[in-house]
Amino acid sequence: MKIARFSHSDGIRFGIVDEGDLVVLAGDPMFAGFDTTGERVPLADAALLAPVIPRSKVVCVGRNYHEHAAEFGNVAPEEPLLFLKPNTSVIGPGDAILRPAISERTEFEGELVVVIGRIAKNVKAEDALDYVFGYTVGNDFTARDIQRKDGQWTRGKGFDTFCPLGPVIETEFDAASARIETRVNGEVRQQAPLTDMIHSVADIIAYASAAFTLLPGDVIMTGTPAGVGPVVAGDTIEVEVSGIGTLRNPVRDAVPVS
Repeated sequence: MKIARFSHSDGIRFGIVDEGDLVVLAGDPMFAGFDTTGERVPLADAALLAPVIPRSKVVCVGRNYHEHAAEFGNVAPEEPLLFLKPNTSVIGPGDAILRPAISERTEFEGELVVVIGRIAKNVKAEDALDYVFGYTVGNDFTARDIQRKDGQWTRGKGFDTFCPLGPVIETEFDAASARIETRVNGEVRQQAPLTDMIHSVADIIAYASAAFTLLPGDVIMTGTPAGVGPVVAGDTIEVEVSGIGTLRNPVRDAVPVS
């Protein structure tokens, strides 16, 4: 089932994607269930938004594909390498990613994203998928020069607009058969099966929940495959995960602060 968060003439709502329509839900399905209002909104008349706004945090996993770790001269970590993005970095499909004036090198990182549906603390890996509401697509956009300059990743990955999510949440998803592909201006830059991930979704949830409580609506970005690279204003980035959909965002230069 594909769940969308969207804006229409009467405000922001949630709906189930049914071919060319959105079957309108009575509320946020993560908390209110899947009761419908009986209304249908054509997809063409709706503006899709980020399908979830994390209640507390965006948890990210670094170097979770062997080839991506190698392309930066790093050894793949034996345990998940975690960092956080602020929820103010989240934008939706079609929204512009804004390159900060203080960065000279910004890069895309297409990723599978897990949406947490239940409070999770000290979860065992064998139970971890029971805490998943669904899956979406993300772009761990990065100011690479700032990341390297700082020596840690918070600022380089945490600017406003640096966490595009969308276009929908898929509640029934099989990562074992899915692939991820990232394109810049239509040219394929990243491509890999999700089975190439070093640490599985279940292992990541277990590891993260041992450190901090995961809340409903929190998201986990599961890492990016090899092929990351720079983009500039005017480029368009598409991240596609088979079975979920394509997240598309233009890149623009932010207006410098005077």
